[in-house]
Amino acid sequence: MFTIVTDTSSNLPTPIAKKAGLYVIPFTYTIDGKVYTSEDTEAFDGVEFYGKIKTGMKVTTSLINSQTYLDHFGTIAGQGQDILFIAMSSGISGSYGCSVQAARETMEKYPDITVKTIDTMGASLGEGLVALEAARLRDEGKTLEETFQACRSMAVHMGQVFTVDSLSHLRRTGRCSNYKAAIGTVLNIKPLLKGNEIGQIVTYGQVRGRKKSLQALAKSYEDHVQNADKQTIGIAHSACVDDAVYLIGLLKASKHPPKDILTVMYEPVTGSHVGPGAVALFFVGDEHVRSI
Repeated sequence: MFTIVTDTSSNLPTPIAKKAGLYVIPFTYTIDGKVYTSEDTEAFDGVEFYGKIKTGMKVTTSLINSQTYLDHFGTIAGQGQDILFIAMSSGISGSYGCSVQAARETMEKYPDITVKTIDTMGASLGEGLVALEAARLRDEGKTLEETFQACRSMAVHMGQVFTVDSLSHLRRTGRCSNYKAAIGTVLNIKPLLKGNEIGQIVTYGQVRGRKKSLQALAKSYEDHVQNADKQTIGIAHSACVDDAVYLIGLLKASKHPPKDILTVMYEPVTGSHVGPGAVALFFVGDEHVRSI
């Protein structure tokens, strides 16, 4: 057996992460000089949080440094467990690089332990769905190497498309690589964004109006999803439940309805970057899903 580790950017509700037997390392965020973690999803009031961001509350976030990873990895390795770490995209955070360094140091200290890391090139459920698949494979009796290879392939084929009310939050935090290509909220133009081949956030289109932007997400799913009837797909939103419900209706009425849909509120670290009103869709797609 081995331990599957992820971080809170995976956006998995606490009960789901616990049921899957995941070890979760928290990211932190700061408001008015006070540091918080997003470990307890049940206590997070997303409506209040995103409402305050709308009225001007500033949130800053920090990467998880190598020492923090080293401490957590060391605890697990000290119990004789190999480790598979499912990480947030290196395209939007330096945390993955820190985890690789910590993995190397852990294996030097514990030569009988193997630590493997996966850059999901994603965040939110683009990371969380991979972690859940890793847990499923482990529980089926797959080896660390078999699980690593399968989940790395899944990450490469993970479609991650989303829309936001405004690009200002991604612009402020430097998380959108080509934001100048989109008009943003001018004339009610809504940007369409995705995770690209190296896990960066980029715009890939724009449409007029909120509903059309959600329809565009559903079309990306329709065009690229693979084996929909066998997979759980994901939706994350920043306190816009009605929009998420509308998108769910589109997906269920599509030519390729999914087996199941996991819907979550954006956790505060990733959510502070996409801002209020973000709606994201995550699914396993074809070889072109990241280049749409």
